[in-house]
Order: sequence, then structure tokens, then C-alpha cells
Amino acid sequence: MDNHYHLLIETPEGNLSAGMRQLNGVYTQTVNRTYSKVGHVFQGRFKSFVVEKESYLLELCRYLVLNPVRAGSCSKPEEWLWSSYAATASGKNVPAWLTVDWVLFQFSKRRTEAQKSYRDFVFDGLEVKDSPLKKAAGQLILGGQNFIDSLKLKIMDKSEIKEFSRQQRLVGRPSLNELFQGEKDKVSRNQTIKLAHLDYGYSLKEIGDHVGRHYSTISRIVSS
Repeated sequence: MDNHYHLLIETPEGNLSAGMRQLNGVYTQTVNRTYSKVGHVFQGRFKSFVVEKESYLLELCRYLVLNPVRAGSCSKPEEWLWSSYAATASGKNVPAWLTVDWVLFQFSKRRTEAQKSYRDFVFDGLEVKDSPLKKAAGQLILGGQNFIDSLKLKIMDKSEIKEFSRQQRLVGRPSLNELFQGEKDKVSRNQTIKLAHLDYGYSLKEIGDHVGRHYSTISRIVSS
């Protein structure tokens, strides 16, 4: 787009953050060298969504290639030079790094027929106003409930936690009701308070409101 870009990628390995650092870093170096500038080109951390491939990926593909049209940057998706649409719809000038087969095979195993169906599918999307990303749980995970539940263990897995932002980790955490369910004695309650704050990121005030204590009391329990 004019001041940002959308990238739809599949990561076989848990290295999204490293890949984005490399991509943005090399691009920044190129821009600065070309225009004799210094400093950052992009501000802040990239925004990422985890998408359920079977249910939502095709809809998201359509939404992204229509973004320049909705923004008024072009009248047809094939006119936008930085889009994957033209290569996918025609099969011409497909970069080595761009995967088009998965998208096309959702329509037909016959490439010519698949390309026509893909073009029709994208055209029909002009009537769709809302982004599919609005359906994302916590504006971070786009998928059905089973998919979201399946991610909870990965999100909470300490070995994989670096690949998820803090917001994404919080989507998979249990609710305070679940954490404190069955807590009866003071020792057990205090252990759960520490767990809720230190492991699941609940604020002192959130925990205090839930258990009926002032946040300063919760702070002393967490620090003990």
C-alpha cells in the first residue's frame, strides 16, 4: 500500500520474527542507500495474525488483493504492480518466491479453469465490505473455535513463546474464572494469584477485582 504492506506467508519453521527483521532490514538499507537517507523506514513491530488455512485463507487472499482497489489506488486489482493478483490470475511472470498453486487448486485442478474461477471469486469480493480479520479472536487469531483451542498449548509453550506477541499469548490464556475454580484455602489462592499475574499476564487490578482484594494486597502476595 502507500505507507505499509500486507504479506501473507506460511512459515514451516517458527522463525517469523527473524524473517521479518531480515526483510524489513534489507529493504530499509536499500531505501536509505537509494535516496541518501538514514534511520527507520517502518515504525514499530509488525502486526501479525495466525490464520486457519482450510477455512479462512482463501477469503483473506481475496481481501488483500482488493485492498488497493478499495483504497482508490487503482481501479482493477491487476493494475497494482505490487500485488500477487496478476501473477495468480494469469500465470505470467510468477516470481520464484510466490506460491500460486494452492490458491488456484482450491477452484480446479485444471489451471486455465482455476484461473478463471479465481478471477470471478476476486471480482465477487468487491461487494464484501468488511475485512475477514474483524472475525479474528482478540484481533489476532482467525479461525474456528477448535483451531483457537488447538493453539492454546503452543501459545503457552515456553519454547515457542518468542514467536507470539504478548497480545497473542493472552488470547490463549485461561480466564480468571477457570484459574480460580475450586480454590478454597488461602495458600492455594495465593499460588493461583501468582500464576495469574506472572504466567498469564493478568494485571494486579484485574486479579484484585476478581478475588475482592485491593491491588496493593495482590502486589504483596505476588512479591512474597
